[in-house]
Parts: sequence; structure tokens; C-alpha cells
Amino acid sequence: MKKTSVAILSIFSFLILISILFYAFVFIQTRPVNPKNEGSIKIEIPSGMTVNQVAKSLEEKKLVKNARLFYLSVRFPLINSFLFFKESVPANFILKSGSYRLNQSMDFSEIQNELISGQQEYIVISIPEGLTISKIAAILEANKVCNSYDFITFAKDSSQTIFKQYKIPGESLEGYLFPDTYYLTSGMSAADVASMMVENFFSRIKEIPELYSKTPEDLFQTLTLASIVEREYRIPEEAPLIASVFKNRIKQNIGLYSCATVEYIITEIEGKPHPDRILLDDLKIDNSYNTYKWAGLTPGPISNPGLIALEAATNTPKTDYYFFQIVDPAAGKHVFSKTFEQHKVNHNLYTKN
Repeated sequence: MKKTSVAILSIFSFLILISILFYAFVFIQTRPVNPKNEGSIKIEIPSGMTVNQVAKSLEEKKLVKNARLFYLSVRFPLINSFLFFKESVPANFILKSGSYRLNQSMDFSEIQNELISGQQEYIVISIPEGLTISKIAAILEANKVCNSYDFITFAKDSSQTIFKQYKIPGESLEGYLFPDTYYLTSGMSAADVASMMVENFFSRIKEIPELYSKTPEDLFQTLTLASIVEREYRIPEEAPLIASVFKNRIKQNIGLYSCATVEYIITEIEGKPHPDRILLDDLKIDNSYNTYKWAGLTPGPISNPGLIALEAATNTPKTDYYFFQIVDPAAGKHVFSKTFEQHKVNHNLYTKN
């Protein structure tokens, strides 16, 4: 009887010892990698990344000691309460994609709460006025926000809900991606980024009541004109005058003769490199966007204009100008004329200079 009791006691003691050792191992493995190190380490969590993949990435970056235990502590939240003696992360752990700044002094529960908080590090991107869909896409991909191909594909798919939501009549979102500074995150979906820019467009044009109150079709026409003005002006004060030249030519059924539209054909439609200069043969390209060959506006916007160009195309001053000629390429300054004769004089004078 005594031998049996001793055996049971020995087994019980052994199990307790094993439990203590196991708890000590788990406790050590789940402690911060370096409690005194406050230096931040950036970790990227793309959309669709699994918790298991995140755990391995954290271990590789030396933010946790044991990826397997990190994974288990997510799947079984009570482990955190047992190990850290504090409120655990929610049972419905939802990983949010983005870029995060973590440090080695954080324990499992602190890291997990950070990853579900959405308080990730933002990627600040400034989109200049006058860029096209493809150029915006290239910037987004270069900054690891989203894939360039995905962005272009979404922006040129008129079956997307965003087109119906805002009654966009065109075949793409060209012109509706408002140039601004955006706070984005790594791994965002192309749909989310493009939608954000379109929503910003319709919010910002409220600053021009005459534009905001237009019908979708009239807005599209004004936006198309603004997109051409955007690519032609350099000095803000000249934008309204350039818009007036184009409107006067449209009324008289005269071609706009905008090199920017030919450039759009070459780079965006034909997919060729940006030309150093527009050649005479380029002006003969048989395309509906060629304003040297066809009168009136292009079928759609050729860029994404800012408020200056939008204001100029909406509230255009009345002038008798039909021509403008660059006089200072460095500053982007133009001279405006009413007659072709005067325009020829200006062209000869400033081209020679």
C-alpha cells in the first residue's frame, strides 16, 4: 500500500515538475524579445495574409521568439490572459492589413492588439495635378500601396459599382481621380484606393458650386475641357484664358490644336514612351483624341485636373482670344492673340527667340 502511494506521489510530482517546466518554457518564449529595446521595426501585412504567415514574419524580424506559440495565442485568446494576467485580445481576432511599426519590448498581446487596431503606419502620397490613370498607378505601385495593373484594370472597368454610384458616363475614371495628398496603407485593394480618390473628387468640387450642380453629362464635358487646360497651363492666372481660347474655338468648330491630346494618344493609347517633342507626323494620327485632326472636345478627359483647371473650365471669362503661344518655356508663360495673323507674328517671334 505504501509503495503504491509513493508511486502515485512520484508520478504526481513528476507531472507537476513537467507542468512547471512547460509553463516556464512558454512563459519565457512569450516574453518580449528585448524589454529595453524601444526601436521600431516595420512590418508589412498585405491583404489576404494569414495569421500563421504573420507569426512567421514576426519571428523572422525578431519581434517574437516563437511563431508557433504566437499563432496559438491568437487562436486561443485565453492563453494571453493566463500568461500576461491582463485582458486578452478579442476572441474574433480580425487581422488588418497595412504597415505597422512594432518593437521588441512588446509582448504577444500588445502586438496582437496593435495588429487588429488598424492604427498602422500610413504611406503619405501626393498625387500631382495632370497625371493620367497609368501614371497614378505607377506611383501607387512604387510606394507598395497596390498593384499597378489592378488599379488600371479597375479604373477602366465601367461595370464597377463606383461608376453607377456617381453616374460617371465615361468608360474610365480618367479625370475623376482627384489630385491630392492621400494617407494610404500597404496592400490596399485597387478598388479602395480608386474609390477614395473618386469620393474625394466629388467632395472637393463642392468648392465650385456651378460645377457641382451640373448634370453628370455636363460635368463630364467640363471635366474633359479642364483636363486639357490642366495639361496646357503652367501659370495659374493663365488657366482661365486658355480655357476661353478653347471654348471660343469649340463655338466656331475650330480644332483645339492641343499638343497635350496628341501626347495622350502616344503615351496612354498607343503605350509608347513620352515623346521629347511632337512631330508633324504625330499631328496626323487618326484618333478621335487628336484635336489637330478633329474639332471639338476629346471623347473623354486626358488627365486628372485640379481645382484651378476645374474652376477655369467652369467659370470661364469671355474673351476674343483664339490662339496662345509659349513665350517663356521655363516659366510656362504664354501670349494670347485674337487673330491668326497676330498669332503667326507671335509664333515667328518667340519660336526664333
